[in-house]
Amino acid sequence: MVKPENVIASAKTMANLERLQQEYNISVTLDSKEVVKNSDIVFMAVKPNIFDGVLEGVADLIDDKKIIVSIAAGKSIEAIENIIGSDKKIVRTMPNTPALVNEGMSALCPNKNIEDEELKIVKDIFDSFGKSEVVGEYLIDAVIGVSGSSPAYVFIFIEAMADAAVMAGMPRKQAYNFAAQSVLGSAKMVLESGKHPGELKDMVCSPAGTTIDAVKVLENEGMRSAVINAVCACVEKSREMSK
Repeated sequence: MVKPENVIASAKTMANLERLQQEYNISVTLDSKEVVKNSDIVFMAVKPNIFDGVLEGVADLIDDKKIIVSIAAGKSIEAIENIIGSDKKIVRTMPNTPALVNEGMSALCPNKNIEDEELKIVKDIFDSFGKSEVVGEYLIDAVIGVSGSSPAYVFIFIEAMADAAVMAGMPRKQAYNFAAQSVLGSAKMVLESGKHPGELKDMVCSPAGTTIDAVKVLENEGMRSAVINAVCACVEKSREMSK
């Protein structure tokens, strides 16, 4: 998608930069201004607590041709425009960690200055490590709850299933393999079959069988409400961070 010689990155420590350089063969520098000067698309991949300071430090170098791509949670397009100007090109995004294995899901929220062809370029970049969808910024908190943070929920589910398998006598590594592959395959069925998740669940639940007994326990223990409440708590936290 993008050749290494066309990528330049900055960080606070040379140790991080040396690792990036060795692993990806890209140009590196400790000077954020050098990155902005030499880039058409600038990815702001910094923590929310230092985001404003980093952006303010390079704001004078951002013209109306550069595209600023932000992945910082809680930083609205308006907040970014307040620092660099409302005439600048901005795409607010929210990827997730499965991008590390090319199975990420990302939301893209462009501001009014982004042209269709520019948005396509940014989308192509995010699609290179998974899938992406363009959404209205009013949905970004929901995206964080259902996608940005959800890998953590899924990891807990996989770990819990594996723990149960270990209790039943299965070796730990094998238990993780069975649990993780089952989650992967189930997700693929939702994406590719076009069937409602409830219908897919019913396909597994034979009358008077083992699965429906397990489902009954999950319902009795409040699995649905626990998941809904967890996602809603995440959404609310994201909204608080944006204030």
